[in-house]
Amino acid sequence: MSANKHTISVLVNNQPGVLQRVSGLFGRRGFNIDSITVGASEEPGLSRMIIVTTGDENTLEQISKQLYKLIDVIKVNDLSSNPMVARELALIQINAEPKVRPEILGVVETFRASVVDIGPTTMIVQVVGDSDKIEAMVELLKPYGIRELSRTGVTAMIRGIVK
Repeated sequence: MSANKHTISVLVNNQPGVLQRVSGLFGRRGFNIDSITVGASEEPGLSRMIIVTTGDENTLEQISKQLYKLIDVIKVNDLSSNPMVARELALIQINAEPKVRPEILGVVETFRASVVDIGPTTMIVQVVGDSDKIEAMVELLKPYGIRELSRTGVTAMIRGIVK
């Protein structure tokens, strides 16, 4: 079987050390975490982790079984096995002398991104979208000189109503 990217939703008790135990499980088993985001869920006292990892179906099954062994894990769901909406946010600080700003703004508008800060010689661009969109934006801004790049990691939900 081929290795694919998988987006997994893990509902956990909001307790100290849960993130460390989940990430430690991945490390001990030799599974890489490509992206991880954690935040409050719709239920008080529970947090939702969205983890992007790479592996075949057997790897995904192993990850799921191992996660359920952790006491604070409530539910594990493979989002990528269904149509889903996935988004990431990136802040990109670039060199932007006044004479190149109109050119940069053209790139920003094309990607439906926005400029969130302008300094004397820099700009910070905010872009939201899937990971491919973020990568494409980064590539187009590289020639101007990226000074700093900060990405949130992927957050995702299954499209439509989940039964």
